[in-house]
Amino acid sequence: MAIKEDVESDLQEGITDPLMRSVGSYEFGCCIGYSSPTQSAIREDLSLTLAEYSVFGSIVTFGAMIGAITIGPITDFLGRKGALRVSCAFCVAGWLAIYFSKGALSLDIGRLATGYGMGAFSYVVPVFIAEIAPKNLRGRLTAINQLMIISGVSISFIIGVLVSWRALALIGLVPCAVTIFGLFFIPESPRWLAKTGRQREFEMALQKLRGKDADISHEAAEIQDYILTLDRLPKAKLLDLFQRRYLRSVMIAVGLMVFQQLGGINGVCFYVSNIFEQAGFSSSVGTITYAILQVVVTAVAASVMDKAGRKPLILVSASGLVLGSLLTAISFFLKVHELALTATPILAVTGILIYIGSFSIGMGAVPWIVMSEIFPINIKGQAGSFATLVNWLGAWLCSYTFNFLMSWSSYGTFILYAAINTLAILFVILMVPETKGKTLEQIQGDINK
Repeated sequence: MAIKEDVESDLQEGITDPLMRSVGSYEFGCCIGYSSPTQSAIREDLSLTLAEYSVFGSIVTFGAMIGAITIGPITDFLGRKGALRVSCAFCVAGWLAIYFSKGALSLDIGRLATGYGMGAFSYVVPVFIAEIAPKNLRGRLTAINQLMIISGVSISFIIGVLVSWRALALIGLVPCAVTIFGLFFIPESPRWLAKTGRQREFEMALQKLRGKDADISHEAAEIQDYILTLDRLPKAKLLDLFQRRYLRSVMIAVGLMVFQQLGGINGVCFYVSNIFEQAGFSSSVGTITYAILQVVVTAVAASVMDKAGRKPLILVSASGLVLGSLLTAISFFLKVHELALTATPILAVTGILIYIGSFSIGMGAVPWIVMSEIFPINIKGQAGSFATLVNWLGAWLCSYTFNFLMSWSSYGTFILYAAINTLAILFVILMVPETKGKTLEQIQGDINK
């Protein structure tokens, strides 16, 4: 057999290295979570205006966009491990710049650098894991990225209440150090090694990943045959993504990224305390409940990813997003028209919790998993960078427009999100293939039938 099908054996032999790489996702979460608990202290210590701090908070998305644009080619040139080291280097430089900051400029430069690392991690980690994990564990291990991101956000928020903002920046260095150190002990992606012609290293890496007693001959032959086929194709460029043979994969990846972000997640995440306050519910109680639920549901989703499948999870997730958005819209509608005011807070918190629980079980992780699976290796760098860039543009657009939309109409905002998530359901039904339990080469065959 090419890969041991016994789950216990796979857990022993195939899970340690992917988990090691997921520390990068935890660093991603630390970058996102840093600005929320430190706002008052940084503004007071450095005498920043609200506008200056707003630049500091939001510039991370622009750094992430730059990371998304550039990390794909870097990943193809330096390998997956090399790209992770580059990502860590930017994060380390960024955290140190923040720690030593005495004014807005150095603070913003540091935030931009951590944003670059964050955008790079968002592409490299799921691609790396997809290429090394056994096919029956690939979805579960890739979904751990989302759990690690959420854990990083939550822990940064909690620690940020207890320590100074400079100390929290130093704590952000810890996941980088763990990643850089751990990369000395884990193998490079066998598929990348095969693609670059390093036959001996390819076999050694695959054997280490599958276990010393595993028979890798069939899987190795399958990977090499696929690489030989790809070698006959010309080197991919960005414009090549729009050729007919790649178009469906691009449409799937971009569509999932657009719906993931424009469905309202960053608006809800960034301003959840304000949402609860406007609805008349305790912001502290609501936010804590929100954070706990997000971690728990994401952990559940990771555990069932390879059993339930990608498509069913994302359909359930999008349906829950529609329901949560509609309940929140009803809550604000009742408040605006002064109807059933006692029910308004309960409806609001129920809607938001359903929304975030639903997002965590599918829409949060599945688009990244599918993106890492559907592109052939010869265009994976370009395609992954493009899809990740679209994701970050969507994240910026959602977070930037949320307050304007809420000023226009609080309930109208959530009706709009419900409509977008309804379109997401139709898109998934019509366009997205099921990739559960298939090798990356089999997925390519299905998409290009």
